[in-house]
Amino acid sequence: MTRVLGVGLQSRAESAALAALLDAAREVAPDMLAILADKADHPALQTVQAAGLPVCLIARSRLNGVATPTYSARVAERFGTGSVAEALALVAAGPEARIVQPRAISPCGTMTTALADSLKGEKKE
Repeated sequence: MTRVLGVGLQSRAESAALAALLDAAREVAPDMLAILADKADHPALQTVQAAGLPVCLIARSRLNGVATPTYSARVAERFGTGSVAEALALVAAGPEARIVQPRAISPCGTMTTALADSLKGEKKE
């Protein structure tokens, strides 16, 4: 099983806020982070690299049409999915993934996170 933390990251998000978010995520023990590929140059990602978690960069086009448990009309208009963080986590975790922690907005309002588990390798009932 793979546990993926999807991170929606605004351009104005700060490294300190991302560091706090990653620290809080230790409880859920993600195996990797999923972030939009067009955020690969974001200065806050140095924080992710320092945390030692692998990062899966996902093209924006791969989010289009991904069904998510939470829904924002503004996000859907811009990205083609109801939640960037949830869609990132689902895409990175694979075709049989499920959301285990829905979208949460950071206290500063510049990031969202969601957690998905892949079902790959699990016995279906």
